[in-house]
Amino acid sequence: MPDVAAVLWDMDGTLVDSEGLWSITMAELAVHLGGELSAATREELTGSSLRRTASTVLREVGLPDDEAAVDSAGRWLIERTHEVFSQGLPWRPGAREALAAVRASGVATALVTSTYRSLTEVALDTIGREWFDVTVCGDEVSATKPDPAPYRRACDLLGVDPASCVAVEDSATGTASAAAAGATVLVVPAGPPVPAGERRVARDSLEGLTMSDVRLLLTANVH
Repeated sequence: MPDVAAVLWDMDGTLVDSEGLWSITMAELAVHLGGELSAATREELTGSSLRRTASTVLREVGLPDDEAAVDSAGRWLIERTHEVFSQGLPWRPGAREALAAVRASGVATALVTSTYRSLTEVALDTIGREWFDVTVCGDEVSATKPDPAPYRRACDLLGVDPASCVAVEDSATGTASAAAAGATVLVVPAGPPVPAGERRVARDSLEGLTMSDVRLLLTANVH
């Protein structure tokens, strides 16, 4: 059985049930801007970057999405989400136990999230910083998910080959990012379904996940 060089964890929707909170604050941003966010748009923005989210909400409510407007909407969204995250984040089923199982194995770990550093630090108050050797946030890379840059950055920091890594993701956006970087992806959907594709294996939940399960992913014929 091949060795896993590192396990790369997404955060929102994978470790903590924060996608629902983002959905609430995105809807609040639309109201703040004088409009309303459709359910379809909220679903579309699952796993999206801050700038794309702000731009999409502005267009949805009929406002221009020039750079100044996107910056202003993004700041509002960050501040409001900071307030919500500060109240604590619920764990996804089995996530804490899965983190512990991987950490106990001695395999390197990274947190790879599109969330900005300031909010990630708040979330880590709930999750715990001790689970990760490195963390990569959305405002620390040249391009965000679905671009492979975040996962490549995490692998560079750990000094590992992405092809020897397993990423854990919940969204189509994040899965595309990890797969494009060369990692094998364990997909545990928390919202909209994630299409089947190369280098990915689906699982209903993180409950009961063991390090042996993670190692087996690298031997699977993933299509």
